[in-house]
Parts: sequence; C-alpha cells; structure tokens
Amino acid sequence: MNFIEELKWRGMIQDITPGTEEQLNKEITTAYLGIDPTADSLHIGHLCGVMMLRLFQHCGHKPIALIGGATGMIGDPSGKSAERNLLDEKTLLHNQNMIKAQLSKFLDFESNLPNVAEIVNNYEWMKNFSFLDFVRDVGKHITVNYMMAKDSVKKRLNGEARDGLSFTEFTYQLLQAYDFLFLNTHKNCKLQMGGSDQWGNITTGTELIRRTTGSEAFALTCPLITKTDGGKFGKTERGNIWLDARYTSPYKFYQFLLNVSDEEAKRYIKIFTLINKDEINKLVEEQDAMPHLRVLQKRLAKEVTCMVHSENDYNAAVEASQILFGKSTFESLAKIDEQTFLTIFEGVPQYKISYSIINEKINIIELLTTVTNIFTSKSELRKLVAGGGLNINKQKIDNTEKIITENDLLNKKYILVQKGKKDYYIIKIN
Repeated sequence: MNFIEELKWRGMIQDITPGTEEQLNKEITTAYLGIDPTADSLHIGHLCGVMMLRLFQHCGHKPIALIGGATGMIGDPSGKSAERNLLDEKTLLHNQNMIKAQLSKFLDFESNLPNVAEIVNNYEWMKNFSFLDFVRDVGKHITVNYMMAKDSVKKRLNGEARDGLSFTEFTYQLLQAYDFLFLNTHKNCKLQMGGSDQWGNITTGTELIRRTTGSEAFALTCPLITKTDGGKFGKTERGNIWLDARYTSPYKFYQFLLNVSDEEAKRYIKIFTLINKDEINKLVEEQDAMPHLRVLQKRLAKEVTCMVHSENDYNAAVEASQILFGKSTFESLAKIDEQTFLTIFEGVPQYKISYSIINEKINIIELLTTVTNIFTSKSELRKLVAGGGLNINKQKIDNTEKIITENDLLNKKYILVQKGKKDYYIIKIN
C-alpha cells in the first residue's frame, strides 16, 4: 500500500510538508508519533494517531511510538486553555508501562523484520541534559520570534488562557523539536506524525533539524477526532471514551460506536479500521439504501471493539445489548459480570433492601409493593401480571405468590424488575 494515498482516502491527513510522499516512495522510512503519558490509558482521541502508526507499518515503514516521560512532566500548551498538572516520576512510569501494553495490540514490536516497531521514552535522553547545554545546543537555533508565531502560543497569549503562558510551557516546542532531532540523529527518523494541534511543535522540529544538521525532515498531521458537538475527545473532557476496560467497559465502548450518527460512522470506519476501500464503499451503499439497519455502525463497533479489547468482549457486549432491549433470557443475564450489569442499567431506579428478606421468605407481591414501592398497589401489580407485563430477571411472572430465594439474585445481590416494555428497576440486596 502507498501510505499517503491510503491516508488521503481515509480522510486522515490534515497537514503535510512538501516532499513527504516522495521520501516514503524512495525507501523504508522511520517515523515517530509522541504520546504524553498524562494518564495511564489511551483514549479514542489517540486512536487516529495510533492507527496512522499501524498503517505506516502495514505499508512497510518503521514506526516509533515515543512516550513523553520528560515532556509529560512539563505540559503542552497546544489546544489547551490552562496549564497541565505536572506529574511525579513514579506516576509517569506507571502510565508509560500501561500505555506500552495498549500499543502492543496495534503494532508489531516482536518480529525480526526491518520495520519492527519501537517504543522510546524521551526521559532517557533528557534526564541528564543540563539547562546550559540545552540553551547552547538547542535554544540558540530557534528564535523567540519563530516560537511566538506558533498558533498554540499566540492563542494563549491573546487572552484565551486565564493565567497566561508559563516559561515552562513556552519551552515545550523546543523540547519536542529536540526529540525529533535526537531520533533523526540516532535512529534516522525522518518523519514526525501527530494530531493537527501538534503542527506547530512538529514543524519546529523539522526547522531545528534543518538548522543544526542541514538534513531534510518531514511532518504529517491527522485531524482531531471530535464528538458530535464538536468537542475534543481529550483525557480531561467529560464523556471521554477510554481504551482501558477499567475506565470504559467493553460494553460501553461498543455502545458508543454503535450509537454514532451515520455521518460519524462513515468517517470513523475509515479511520479506526483497516477495512479496504472497496468494502467500505459497499458498506456505505448498504447504509444509504437501508439506514435503519445501521450496517456501518454494527461493523464499526465489531471491528474496533475486537481490536481494542477482544472478540470475546465483543460477543459479550452484543449479548449484553440484547438484554436491554428485551431479547434475552435469564441465562444470558446471569452470565454478565457486575460491572457490565450496572453499566447496562445505568440511571435505572435502585432500591436497597436488607438480605433478611431471603430468610423472611418474602413473595413477589410483597417485595414490589410493601418492601419497595415499584408498584403503588397490589391490584396494579396483579393487573400487569395478568397481562403478561411483569418480568423478574428476564423471566415472565405469572405467580405473584412466588417466594424470593438466593437463586433469584444476580451476582448474589441484584434483582432486575421489568415493568412493561421499557421500565426497569434494580433491587440491591445488602
């Protein structure tokens, strides 16, 4: 595959320096993309950059993932209205190790091929770099005028930041530029990639390489992935979708992709998967002809959930989805874990009652009217049961005198009550 052509039809190029495609056509090229380890998980906003690295390797080139152990201690003003909190070394090391494990799902770090991926940490070459050495070897090559002209700096200085721009953050672009110079010198890295908000920092790197070594270097950025309202999927933004199951369950991750709009699905399936152009075009045709079937969303959710989590997680998410919409059994409900159960029924009214009801042999009618007020009267409950409209743990109730036992508890503590088609309630037994 031709990397640039592949990115173009996928809508994954925002900016690119002249000569980049010629360089990639000439030889196997090394490129890097930086990730600041300010959290111990990647999120969906990172996925465009990570997929660029993956495509880069698929096209025969060598990707480097740079974990910004040093720059992560400082903070990047690009696209931010406030300075980042600085992290201690122990936290950064933990974050780096977690991110490495996630990246291994996308890139080949183990083979003996010439384009095997690498992970580097800029803390390794920055930790012994003295301030005097830095201003002498790096600072003298880039003027303040050049740095002030960058959009990320101008926006902060023109009033978008409440507290202005600290000297610490102002130097960030020089540190990132030095990363590019170091990798160019030591690993023959000729291309830096990143999100569009990194264009200023990346081109500072190409300029530093040109001024210090006379070599040519290249830059390429992808569009930022945004939510429907245009907001950025950043680590500190509300409603973020993480790649780590501890923060966003596979079910919730799957549901997010399944519920994107048609236009988002057409965009995301090109960016977040390796499905080829012809197959995507066929899926788009099917979607346009029968949008109610949501074939694009279903395929997108399957591909990305399997890639980020696993096929088993995907299958469990599909099965869990059926539970909410009434197409499931007690057996399928009993199989799901507590976290997924609570995620599915997030926002559903909950009642907490004592475990003593098991010993007291409470029947269903007492449980739902006296112990809880899910039903305002016993007559209301009996009427719904007569019409076949009451389910306990996805089992239709036809006997209101049924006694509640331990066997009726999901995850040994929950009872799911379905009143009619859409109204759910959870009873938690403590």
